[in-house]
Order: sequence, then C-alpha cells, then structure tokens
Amino acid sequence: MDRGEGTILVTGACGRLGKHLVRTLHRRRRVIAVDRRPFPDKPKDVVHECVDIRRKKLKDVFRAEPIEAVMHLGVMHDPRASQDEHHAWNVAGFQKLFDYVEQFRVPKLVVLSSANVYGPQPHNAQFLDESAPLLASARFSEIRDLIEVDMLTQGFFWKHPQTETVILRPVHILGTVHNAASNFLRLPTIPTLMGFDPMVQVVHESDVVRALEQTLTPGKRGIYNLAGPEPLPLSHIVKLLGRPNIAVPYMLSKAVLKRLWNLRLTTFPAPELDHIRFVCMVDDKRARDELGYMPAMSIEETVRSVDFGRW
Repeated sequence: MDRGEGTILVTGACGRLGKHLVRTLHRRRRVIAVDRRPFPDKPKDVVHECVDIRRKKLKDVFRAEPIEAVMHLGVMHDPRASQDEHHAWNVAGFQKLFDYVEQFRVPKLVVLSSANVYGPQPHNAQFLDESAPLLASARFSEIRDLIEVDMLTQGFFWKHPQTETVILRPVHILGTVHNAASNFLRLPTIPTLMGFDPMVQVVHESDVVRALEQTLTPGKRGIYNLAGPEPLPLSHIVKLLGRPNIAVPYMLSKAVLKRLWNLRLTTFPAPELDHIRFVCMVDDKRARDELGYMPAMSIEETVRSVDFGRW
C-alpha cells in the first residue's frame, strides 16, 4: 500500500476538533472515525465505527484492513467525571490502543496532548521547550491523566522505534470547540484577576488540524509544541472580543468558583484560575522547522473564532 494513500484511523472523531480533522483528511485519505458517539453528518466516504476504545471490538477494526496511521484525539477532559472513569478511559483504554498499534504494526501513531501539561506556574520560563518538566498536576490534579497519557506515549516512542510516534502539544485551542479556553472567552462578562495580566498563547482549531495533518509526513516523530500567532496579554484578548470584563480578587474568585462548582453552576473548577493568573507559554520552533508548521490565522481571527457559528 502506498504510504501516502493508507487508511487513517481517528479516535475521538466525533468531537468538534475530531470532526474538523476527519473532514480535512478524507479529501486525500481513507478515514475510519472511531467514537462511541454518533456521527450523523459524516462525509459519505468516511467509515464510522461506533466503538468504545476500551472494548475488544476495537481489535476487529484493526484486523479488517491495514491501518497506516492512528491519530488519537480521544482523551477525556470532563472535570466532573470521577477519577476512576478518567483512568479507565484515558489510561486503560489508551493502553489497549497501544497494544493494537504494536500488534498490527501500525507505522504511525499521533497523540494529541496539550501544552497545559507543563502547567501555569509563577516561576515558568518565558517560553518552554519540549524538554520542560510536566508540572501541571502539582496544582491541578484533574490533569494527571493527560500527563500520564503523554508519558505513556513517550515510553511507547522508545520501546517501539519501528512506529513513528508523534506527540503534539498545542496551546489553548480556540474556535467552535467546547473546551475551557473557548468557553471562558464566550462568557458574556469575562472575569480577570486583580493584579494579574499574563501573556497568553492561543491557536485556531484549523491550524491545529493543519499541524496534525503535517505530522503524517513520513519520517516525522517526537514531541512538538504548537503555538498560534503572537502571544498577547489576557486583557488585550478580552478587548478583541469587545465584551465587558470584571476584575476580581484572586481569593474571592477562588472561593466563589468553588461554591459554584459544588452547586454545579459552573463548568470551571477553581484550579483553572491559574491559567488567567500565571504564564504558560511554549516555544514551537521545532514544529515550525521540522513539520513546516506556520499558523495561517491571525490573532484577531483566532480570538474572535469563539463566536463563530456551529456546524
């Protein structure tokens, strides 16, 4: 099978970012979308396997035809899910995926991680490269599984050099996606913290999809940070949206957010406040030099994309 025409298996394909990736890839490659959620608006030539990655049925998908690459976007980020559920899905399920990649000798594995694994810290260097320690769980235990997935992938990279393994760590992804950063910027009044105005990096979802496609290039392997256009202070990002903001003392914000969280009146756990308090910026020179990545969307387009229509 020609390397450029092989089948791509995408897990987590029914999230907004996953659908965007599938709709991009299917124009040039055969795509199998794996997700336990429905995909009623999928392109006609895309095969949707409604499979839980923790179940043995996933093995049948690998057995049915040669897979040229697996792209894993299926990390659970729901902060309200229990630790057991997170671990069962993110770690145990991911381990099964590893097993099938090894067993069926898949040439390429791409895992979407996040620059959030580094963690916003008061003493962070201005720009973190791929060798920086993953410290996010020190202040935000709910991200522990994402770090474990990242570390498991690094272990797979060294144990199975015959598979070209890629870890992509994008900064805050903005667009039609439903994640903490986009949801925060969609608030009718955006809260900020008194005395804090950190520099922030964001990247448009279409630029992330473009980078994911570039990782499929033969010979590309390793860890790549991914940033968008130039970073801006949080206050400038809020101004680009034209929405009002209110500055609140940190301790008051933390107490109120904890209360709202316990009452299920917010989707933001209190540790998320660190992202509007401290800096966590990355150096993505490696992605630009080796993958040929360059963000196509301006900072204005990227920030304002949170208000765009949905599919």
